[in-house]
Amino acid sequence: MEVSLKGKVILVTGGSRGIGRAISKQLSDSGAAVAVHYNSNKEQAQSILKELNSDSQLFQANLSDASETINLFKQVVEKMNGLDVLINNAGVAIYSDLTKKDDDWLSDWQFTMDVNLRATGLLCKKGIEHFLENGGGRIINISSRAAFRGDTSDYLAYAASKGGVVALTRSIARAYGKNEIKAFTIAPGFVRTDMAQDFMDQYGEGFALNDIALNQLTEPKDLAPLVTLMASGLMDHATGCTIDVNAASYVH
Repeated sequence: MEVSLKGKVILVTGGSRGIGRAISKQLSDSGAAVAVHYNSNKEQAQSILKELNSDSQLFQANLSDASETINLFKQVVEKMNGLDVLINNAGVAIYSDLTKKDDDWLSDWQFTMDVNLRATGLLCKKGIEHFLENGGGRIINISSRAAFRGDTSDYLAYAASKGGVVALTRSIARAYGKNEIKAFTIAPGFVRTDMAQDFMDQYGEGFALNDIALNQLTEPKDLAPLVTLMASGLMDHATGCTIDVNAASYVH
């Protein structure tokens, strides 16, 4: 089945690398005008733009800054003439051992919450406001298996933030379904990305492979088709759901 997203404007946070890059590429290939958000690496962002259709654009913002996050949404709507789908993919996973000093540990915790949960919540708020005025829309939030099975003690903030994303998404789906706003969560496991490299450097690739039921680690391209299907409207009656894409390392 070929999915067409022609005429749809879609914002992908963290869209220039990793999972977001694969999502941006497939959305563009399906006809969407993609607003690709990136944090600081402009060269990397410009490289993905060359692979997308001519309707796609780049947008820079530091999602740990609330004002920049709000301005990102404003700029996308103004420059892209609206928004149909919001994909909150950007996130951070900071190694933060409990042996750290309290202030340092708390700084890691706060930064993780600012990017993974506060920015996601703010963009969802702005998305809902826009969708209420424009006949509806879709929100797709990338959480993690860690929201359900937990994570290592070094990544407590990451797991906690991703648990918040799940509750946020379900609440939006329940509250705004009759306003034609649908919300979905995808919960990946370990995905081979630049961000995951720190974990592999620390624990080894064998640790990740032994944790899954398949013979290969999940790749960013393995999530992109599902996101595209959700964005198309063909899964609207699954609003509120969480779908695991984690090679059976956690099934619920």
